[in-house]
Amino acid sequence: MRTRIVLSAVCLSLVCTGIGVVAVPPAVLAATGVSVQEDSPDKIFVQYLARRDPRSTVRIGAWQALLSSAPDAAIAQFLDTGYDYAVNLAAQRKTRNADFAKRVLATFTAEFSPEVHAAAQYAVNSRDDADRERFANGGFAAARQRDSAFRVAQGQQAQALVEADRAFVRQLAVNDPGAQVRVSASYAVRAGATDADIVDFYASGWAFGARLDLETFRQTAADNDMRWRATLTRLIVEAQAAEKAAQDASEEAKEQAKAAAVRAWQAVGKQTEPGRSSWSDAQDFTARQASTWAAIAEAARVATGPNWAAMVDPATANQSDWDGERAFAADQAKYWNAMLQQALDGEQRVAR
Repeated sequence: MRTRIVLSAVCLSLVCTGIGVVAVPPAVLAATGVSVQEDSPDKIFVQYLARRDPRSTVRIGAWQALLSSAPDAAIAQFLDTGYDYAVNLAAQRKTRNADFAKRVLATFTAEFSPEVHAAAQYAVNSRDDADRERFANGGFAAARQRDSAFRVAQGQQAQALVEADRAFVRQLAVNDPGAQVRVSASYAVRAGATDADIVDFYASGWAFGARLDLETFRQTAADNDMRWRATLTRLIVEAQAAEKAAQDASEEAKEQAKAAAVRAWQAVGKQTEPGRSSWSDAQDFTARQASTWAAIAEAARVATGPNWAAMVDPATANQSDWDGERAFAADQAKYWNAMLQQALDGEQRVAR
């Protein structure tokens, strides 16, 4: 039976207030009885999910495990079955609409996209799922068009554009490390595009594409890692059982049992390959993203005019976010390398 996620008041207040995730201070965790050892790889991974997974149901489930009165068991259960249940729940239409509204609210600011921001705020705060449905299916696009029309009517952003601004968007369309940013930039400089499209890109499209790139990275990394971990856990249990069987085997059967145990530990080592490779690549990708956003933040700070001003805060936040992803990728790479070493140690023990 799959674990059901109970949305307790404490978790709702932690995860669903405003547009972000509220970090729980260590003192609060201690007061709730969290006893999982500080350097536990499973706890570190679940903390990552609780703070950064783009799906609200996954964040809630992760927080509930961390805040459980028996966190060791709760974390193990969450990783075993709760995560899959939370992912399935996140795929439901009502949850997708709610997460979409929060994503928009986080990236379309009242200063530069007041119509979208107000519509998203209403959808997030509403008690009626129908309001979020309407926002996701037409409301967002209509509000975005109103903001664009207002910017055109004002004319200030378009007048402030210089050729270097247009060239920068063309460069992003080809070279930005984020797929969604490339798509957004490509649309802004497509054949037939006008300066209004480039203004819209600076005002909101750039930040929204960047948010999608970050969330896609986090969700894909978490889903892949969970799949690899599930198989790894099973293989380790099998290898430990095979090693025990080899130890207990009679002299006549010992060599055959040892060979089976060696193969079992080799299977564990083989299973670490996608994790080690993926997180190694992730370190390079996140470093490139962090570097890109550092450069954009600096460019936005020194630039003049209303277009670049819209990117100062998002660029700074993105640099910080990707620096955090880079650090986490390094930790995960260490974890998977440690799992490989565990497999090699097991193989050597059996082969003696």
